[in-house]
Amino acid sequence: MGVCAQATEAELEAALASLGDLPVAEELRAPETGLVMVRGRVGGTGKPFNLGELSVTRAAVRLANGRTGISYLIGRAPRRARLAALLDALAHDPGHRARLDANLVAPVLARVAEEDRALRAEVAATKVDFFTLVRGEG
Repeated sequence: MGVCAQATEAELEAALASLGDLPVAEELRAPETGLVMVRGRVGGTGKPFNLGELSVTRAAVRLANGRTGISYLIGRAPRRARLAALLDALAHDPGHRARLDANLVAPVLARVAEEDRALRAEVAATKVDFFTLVRGEG
């Protein structure tokens, strides 16, 4: 599910298309968007406090074979949430697992790693080294 949360809608659609014929999926919970309270701690160890609200979209489906898929994604993306729930249900089937690993998991992880590398390089380019000179006064 972590990969589905990081995947774009196009990546989710491409992964579904790579699986060929899909079983019929019944919506257990139609995609819906709501808010969740995000909590934080100062320094990671202080007293918890309410940081703010975050939009979340969730969906749940059941395949004809009884497998269930659930998704919770940050943002307002009902179609993406339904696709992620469908992929979650399909990932529980050993017959689809290898193709999902090859067509969804590997490409998304590679894209995320490249974006992270690019961001780290951009941040490293702005690094400033501060040092103190001792003046020779008295």
